[in-house]
Amino acid sequence: MATLAMQINNVVENLYEQDQALVLEIVKRFLPDDVATEDDLAAIAIARDEYRRGETISEEDIDWS
Repeated sequence: MATLAMQINNVVENLYEQDQALVLEIVKRFLPDDVATEDDLAAIAIARDEYRRGETISEEDIDWS
């Protein structure tokens, strides 16, 4: 018996490519948006290293204009 993921994959594979794109956009809406991406994790690692080395900037030194 096929798993649910396999069944979904089989259905999507049988759609026209333009319909697959639509299904992908619909499915993306169900994904949590608070999950860190690989790029997010890399940026966080860089920021933590800079912080450990004392490479920080005071908020007062930032030109917010």
